[in-house]
Amino acid sequence: MKLPVAHSEFSESSSDELLNTDSPISGHRIAFVGKLGSMNRREARELVRRHQGVMVERIDQSVDLIVIGADVLPLGDESELLDDWVIEASAQGRVRVINETQFWQELGIVEPDLDIGRFYTPAMLAGLLGLPLSTIRRWHRRGLITPTRQVKKLAYFDFQEIASARRIARLIASGATAQSIETKLSRLAGLYPNLQRPLCQLSVIVEGRQLLLRQGGGLIEPGGQMRIDFDSLSPNGAMDDQEISFPINEPVPPVPLDELVTPDEFLRAAIDFEDEDNLKGAVEVYRAMSLAFGPSSDSSFRLAELLYQQGDLPGARERYYLAIELDESFVEARASLGCVLVELGEQELAMATFYGALAHHADYPDVHFYLARLLDEMERASEAEPHWQKFLDLAPKSPWAEEARQRLGVDQ
Repeated sequence: MKLPVAHSEFSESSSDELLNTDSPISGHRIAFVGKLGSMNRREARELVRRHQGVMVERIDQSVDLIVIGADVLPLGDESELLDDWVIEASAQGRVRVINETQFWQELGIVEPDLDIGRFYTPAMLAGLLGLPLSTIRRWHRRGLITPTRQVKKLAYFDFQEIASARRIARLIASGATAQSIETKLSRLAGLYPNLQRPLCQLSVIVEGRQLLLRQGGGLIEPGGQMRIDFDSLSPNGAMDDQEISFPINEPVPPVPLDELVTPDEFLRAAIDFEDEDNLKGAVEVYRAMSLAFGPSSDSSFRLAELLYQQGDLPGARERYYLAIELDESFVEARASLGCVLVELGEQELAMATFYGALAHHADYPDVHFYLARLLDEMERASEAEPHWQKFLDLAPKSPWAEEARQRLGVDQ
């Protein structure tokens, strides 16, 4: 999560004259735990100072507010981050523990109605954008979109990544390739090394096959050269916005298969084949990778997805089983296996698989949705209803939420 500039109170030129004496954190000693998603530690320290609080580096008995960073994993499990005495003090009300988003909202930096706490799984994001699930997963693997959180390998994306995904879709629709977009984003990352999510942290717009980066103070070309953009001058001769512009459909030469050495090189080659819709080639790369390095849960899962896309349901089923055998907490593999078993008519096994996924991640919204549907199909409506309701509680803005509301007979 990157704070919108319009709502951020922090600036390099802040002074003691701007101290906020009415702040809710005035006089409090505050500790941040884990990686912050909106700013670095130096910026956080300055902002806390301006609100007349004190930021401390180590949690001790003097701390009365602890903020869990937005990029902390796993989702919602603070017990792995905090000592037992801190958890006990929190339960007794002596220490308050909140997440980063709540902290910024209390300071008035992020508007609550921005709904930052709403997350989307890959399947939900695919449904929202009308894209194949395999496309969303491939963009994630390439680093074109970045999850806000991950639980048991399951990615959760926030509203900012939805905007990024829409931009990528526009670029690809205009003729760009995922490879070339990745190359240009890597170049942006070289210009701005502190960025982790350039498409949502910078003001990047899309025009045809061009990526345009707006930044105040002049034009910077991809190689870092400065130049003036006369078209961006206002009538009084001032520079309104910077613009970095470069084509994004440059060809990216493929790596010959006989030169693949490391697992990362194999994975990249497989993704390149997928981008070209050469599923057979991608399958061969994953099989060769398993022979060279032994099967892994991730490669088995990806191979299962490809086999499913090719219509080989029994083959996909076996690879999903293998992924789970190698990592029993791989909840997305369990969810996908359950869906394949439903298609194969193995309802009882599918139901057991979905329940197994929920045993590892009880708040997995997709699985509650799949299980509710399956139980309805099995004429077990009374068992299905709690899962419909749980899904709606977890994902009220999901593209599937209307089906759940209709099933439960509730209004939006």
